[in-house]
Amino acid sequence: MTVDTRVVGRIGRGILALIGVERGDQPGHGERLLERVLTYRIFEDPAGRMNLSLRDIGGGLLLVPQFTLAADTHKGTRPGFSTAEAPESARALFAGLATTARARHATVETGEFGAHMRVSLVNDGPVTFWLRSGTDIALQAGLQAE
Repeated sequence: MTVDTRVVGRIGRGILALIGVERGDQPGHGERLLERVLTYRIFEDPAGRMNLSLRDIGGGLLLVPQFTLAADTHKGTRPGFSTAEAPESARALFAGLATTARARHATVETGEFGAHMRVSLVNDGPVTFWLRSGTDIALQAGLQAE
């Protein structure tokens, strides 16, 4: 993942997690989702079944702030962002999530909050999941991302 020409985050096999923060989200929401991200069994075991977690495979976690996940798309032809958390609060929640992730998992990279980021990925699957518990996380698994 780059901002301008700087690489700000890169992982090998693992999870790219797009993080959307909505109004009313609390740090506890992100912490609960982080635990699910680290333990969600979405990687194949030797028998080809989804039985392994990110922790099990020792994979990387790339956290990308993505306020557009909070878009209201229920009506009309233009998304509304009134459900997204204010930037100052969302930045603090994202930073807290990143700090907690680094304390709980060996390989954690992050995007840059509020920046125009170019994210590249190789999606091996594809395996994509949407987890919700206050904070929204869209997961892409089994990939290399930069």
